Amino acid sequence: MRIRWTYAFIDRPREAFDTACHFWTAVTGTRLSELRGEHSEFLTLVPDDADACLKAQAVRSGDGGAHLDFCVDDVREFAESAKRLGASVVADLGSLVVLRSPGGQSFCADPWRGQSSRPGVVRGSRLDQVCVDVPPSAYDAEVAFWSGLLADWTSRPGALPEFHVVEPPPGLPVRLLLQRLDEERPASAHLDLACADVEATRARHEELGAVFVAGFPGWTVMRDPAGGTYCLTTRDPETGGLRV
Repeated sequence: MRIRWTYAFIDRPREAFDTACHFWTAVTGTRLSELRGEHSEFLTLVPDDADACLKAQAVRSGDGGAHLDFCVDDVREFAESAKRLGASVVADLGSLVVLRSPGGQSFCADPWRGQSSRPGVVRGSRLDQVCVDVPPSAYDAEVAFWSGLLADWTSRPGALPEFHVVEPPPGLPVRLLLQRLDEERPASAHLDLACADVEATRARHEELGAVFVAGFPGWTVMRDPAGGTYCLTTRDPETGGLRV
C-alpha cells in the first residue's frame, strides 16, 4: 500500500489549543485555516507556496501529543492491512479511519487528495518528524508493526540503540522515529524539527514563548507555550538525515 502524503498532527487540550496553533504557525511560517469538525476541533496550518503537511486537533481529554495521518488511495485497504499487522480500529468514519498501533499509538488513514508539493525550510528549520515514545515491553513489536505497514519506506536502526528510523520515499514531508523509553508507560508521540542551527532556532522559539527542558547531544527538548513537548534536532533540514 503506497503512502501518497503524510500529515503531522499537533494534539493539544482544548483550553490550550489557540495558544498552540498560534505558536506553531509562527515557527513553521504558516497561516491557520478555518476551524472544522463537529466540535470545531480541527485546523490546518497552511503554507503559502506548497501543500500543507501539518494539522492541529483539540483533544477532549489528556495532555495531547502528536500523531501521523497517512493519505492513501484506498483507506479501507490500508486499514485492513494495519489490522492484519496488529492495529485496532478506534473509529471508522467512512472516509477516515482512526487506528491504534499494537503499542498504543494513534494514527489515521485518510484519502489522498493530490497533495504533492512539500513545504520548504523556514528560518533554518523544518518540522519533518513524529517521534513515537515506546515502552520497552512494546518496542520490538512496534518496530515490526511500522516496518511492515510502511513497507515501501526505509526501516533501519537509528544512530543510538534506543532509536529506529522509518524514513519515507523522497517527496513525502513527515517521517517516523521510534524511541525506546527507559520506563514502562503508555506510548505517546511528539514532534521533531530538523535545524541548521539548534541554538538559533531555540532562541527564536523562546521569543515566541517556548521553554527549554533538556539538552542532549543531537537534540534539545523544548516545551511549547501550550505545554506540549517537542525536540529541536541537529539533523539536516533539507534532507532530514544526520549531518556528517
